[in-house]
Amino acid sequence: MDEKNTPSNDNLDLGAEQQSFENTIEGKEAGQDSNLDFKSRIDLSELQEGIALIKNEIGKVIVGQKGMIDMLIASILANGHSLIEGVPGVAKTISAKLLAKSLDVGFSRIQFTPDLMPSDILGTSVFDMKSSEFQFKKGPIFSNMILIDEINRAPAKTQAALFEVMEERQITIDGNKFIMDLPFIVLATQNPVEQEGTYRLPEAQLDRFLFKIDVDYPNLEEEIEIINREQALQGGTKTEKITAHLSKEDISKFQVLVSQIIIESHLVKYIADIIVNTRSNPFLYLGASPRASIAILKASKAFAAMNGRDFVTPEDIKQAAIPVLQHRVIVTPEREMEGGVTSKQIIKQIIEAVEIPR
Repeated sequence: MDEKNTPSNDNLDLGAEQQSFENTIEGKEAGQDSNLDFKSRIDLSELQEGIALIKNEIGKVIVGQKGMIDMLIASILANGHSLIEGVPGVAKTISAKLLAKSLDVGFSRIQFTPDLMPSDILGTSVFDMKSSEFQFKKGPIFSNMILIDEINRAPAKTQAALFEVMEERQITIDGNKFIMDLPFIVLATQNPVEQEGTYRLPEAQLDRFLFKIDVDYPNLEEEIEIINREQALQGGTKTEKITAHLSKEDISKFQVLVSQIIIESHLVKYIADIIVNTRSNPFLYLGASPRASIAILKASKAFAAMNGRDFVTPEDIKQAAIPVLQHRVIVTPEREMEGGVTSKQIIKQIIEAVEIPR
């Protein structure tokens, strides 16, 4: 009996020693991993608190439209411009105004009309009789956040005045260069192209917008809430209770944090695969440019930061792809006429076809 028990006890002892050894190794590896995680982590707590405050302010007035608000905030974090498209009356303009009012930055609104001239936006040189010299009078574009209402109401000549300032954050007039004060963000609203009295935006200008945000009608519950809130105003104004929370310095600091978000090399290839597929897709007449690749990179980092992560996931890229690409690609006329296919539908198909990296 003793001889039989001895090997069994030895095995038990060896098993315990092996288990203890494995636990020690696992503990060390876990400690190393936690240290590595700690060292690589970016503190996003202040950024998330700031975003929560902005959303709370906008939510005092706007009902629903969470997707639009998220993309507007992401565009600011990514230092990009946004084009908001929807039929009149779906809170495009008021959302942009509320976002600007929740930030302690300069704000300027420009109403685009068919007779608007480039000098009405950028400014003009005026002759000063006292000094006998021309003095440059800055236009409304000289601010931090610019709301351009109904951008497709103005003809191409006026829209082209925005090309330089949107891309390079500067304007050149009479041979003089004027650098814009940062942050500089353009939020433009647009009625659908088929509405009367509108002009299609040039592709070169569309490419300068980080996002094209589609705004849909509210659902039944949201519609009821909108009516109830309007009734509760009792003659008050919608924006009187909005408080500014983030300064220029805060926004600049958050933009730097977002630029430091980590993206792995296989996810960079994932972005490139999506872009290259837009160029070879038989249903697209014009594919996306390298500027679109960079836009997806910046936008996916912004979405990751908004979700409290210091690294990009495939879901962030997929979330950014449609609003970044839908206004940068052109559907072939045959496909558009035959089946009424939109760029958004084709981009969805491309995203589904491209293999997600593991």
